[in-house]
Amino acid sequence: MTSVKEFRVDEPATADSLGRGRFVFTDAYSVFDWGQMPDAVPRKGASLCTMGAFNFELLESEGVPTHYRGVVDPGESGDEAGSESDAVVPLNDATAPPTEMAIDLTQVPDLPYNGPDAGYDYDAFRAAGGANYLVPLEVVFRNRVPIGSSLRRRAAPADFGLDSDPAIDADEWPDEPVDLPEPVVEFSTKYEEQDRYLTREEADRIAGAADVDALESLALDVNRVVTERAEAAGFAHEDGKIECLYTDGQLRVADVVGTFDENRFSYGGRGISKEVVRQWYRANDPEWVAAVKEAKAAVADRDIDDWRELCERDPDPLPPAVVDAVSELYAAGTNAYTGRAWFDVPDIETALDAADDL
Repeated sequence: MTSVKEFRVDEPATADSLGRGRFVFTDAYSVFDWGQMPDAVPRKGASLCTMGAFNFELLESEGVPTHYRGVVDPGESGDEAGSESDAVVPLNDATAPPTEMAIDLTQVPDLPYNGPDAGYDYDAFRAAGGANYLVPLEVVFRNRVPIGSSLRRRAAPADFGLDSDPAIDADEWPDEPVDLPEPVVEFSTKYEEQDRYLTREEADRIAGAADVDALESLALDVNRVVTERAEAAGFAHEDGKIECLYTDGQLRVADVVGTFDENRFSYGGRGISKEVVRQWYRANDPEWVAAVKEAKAAVADRDIDDWRELCERDPDPLPPAVVDAVSELYAAGTNAYTGRAWFDVPDIETALDAADDL
């Protein structure tokens, strides 16, 4: 099981063919790569499934290949979850917000860790994957550099031509979001215990048979489609990521696309994404945030790669008022983005007002 969704296999993938399976979206959440946090956010799973399905169907209508097959209609599913009698339908045909998404499956080989000197064995991963595998990269696209973006730590405004703006210093980011002149695409690791940004050459080696230029092109297509939809619904799309599967010489968009967990959006200048929860922990449980940072740094010189074993603190649970506000924010945002009242919640402006008071 992943940190926020369960994974079910109906028909396993092989070296020669894709399989079939399901994502089951739970109300769990994760911040700072911790995995499942101590509580849950009601309606979050249904919000992510609904928004992800909506975006997959937009991508398919634009000719972008994906692994999506439909959603399981909560009102028409069989007696047993994942049964053959489940009704897999387009999102618009669902009678209620879905929590299960039907997908094509590819192979996901193990990625061995051989200690701090040898690192991760991508040769073994590629050998096991052959020509049908999940590319072990996250492809990140950025339209804006908001407060809190990791790009501010790794690059300067001048690296993106922003120094031509007299209001922006070439070497120092201003204390407000900055729009990029063109989308920026980056690559980071997917299966390492700590995400690591890569040079283009490193990403190309790790990607195996998948072409890094094609990965970038696919990410830009996804970014364009999500950005256009966001603008039509009154949002600004700041950044996001995709994961991809490679099969029979073709790349397809995998995992989930364009949700408040995978992407950062804003509405009327106010952020609406998982960043709301991250900021709450930074402000209200700084000892745990600091312990996570220390554990991640300490693991670099150890033979283990799971930094959680070294973390000396556990996170505090969210107060009930914060859980309620975040739940309504996810649900109201999904209603606004998809243009359909899936959830009986206040409008997005009211939900954002509540989140501002956290």
